[in-house]
Amino acid sequence: MTFNGTQTYLLGEGDVVVIDPGPALPGHHDALLEALAPGERVVQILVTHSHLDHSPLAAPLAQTTGAPVLAAGPSEWGRRPVMQRLAESGMLGGGEGVDTTFAPDERIAQGEQITGAWGSIEVLETPGHMANHLSFAWEDALFSGDLVMGWSTSLVSPPDGDMTAFFASVEHLASRTADRVYYPGHGDPVVDPVVRCRELLEHRRGREAQILDALKKNGEADAATLAARIYTDIAPALLPAAARNVLAHLIDLSDRGVIEADGPITSTTHFLLE
Repeated sequence: MTFNGTQTYLLGEGDVVVIDPGPALPGHHDALLEALAPGERVVQILVTHSHLDHSPLAAPLAQTTGAPVLAAGPSEWGRRPVMQRLAESGMLGGGEGVDTTFAPDERIAQGEQITGAWGSIEVLETPGHMANHLSFAWEDALFSGDLVMGWSTSLVSPPDGDMTAFFASVEHLASRTADRVYYPGHGDPVVDPVVRCRELLEHRRGREAQILDALKKNGEADAATLAARIYTDIAPALLPAAARNVLAHLIDLSDRGVIEADGPITSTTHFLLE
């Protein structure tokens, strides 16, 4: 899920801001501190989202450095009602795993500026991969977390992943034509970010078309059944993750009135064309 591991970014000289400290591994903690030049200190810790590969080291690093942790909110923050109901029904987990104990010292929101020796970092609310997902714009670069990566499409796994929010967030980033490069949470920098955003949107629309075609040909079905029909080229062990991705699409399509759920939305709800 994390490719070559989680990437932590350090910005500035003297007073330094850390973006995504990463998993709670002593080696990760020590490597981060060793990357500082003599006399430098961490004064802000920013977290794009609270999956277990991004946020758990924030609290230990804050304890070591005295720097506050800034994020949109705790792990359950920002879910739409349909996703909150899913969580309350018992549908949890999936993907990289949620940092259930995460609690930022300060909450930050769309449009805020975080200023210091690094200059100014603009906060962008970019839910989709997770409800509390943020991106950070700095000069002509954007730190995109797990929303936009070059090596893989972003996992969208309900109740934390939300396809409706994903579409809106990626469209928003695609409209920001001044961003020269994205630095994601995993993988190489994205050097043609608008093109990559459009590729991701096209990929998702293609998956949506496959789901609608399967419903048209075979009638109503649940997410697991549709995933087995659509994802014919993956190992069976990966089908549960694929089913969560399909469910994210089904919820979005239902919200838009394209399809209909045969009852309250859960992981086993059947959907049919309107």
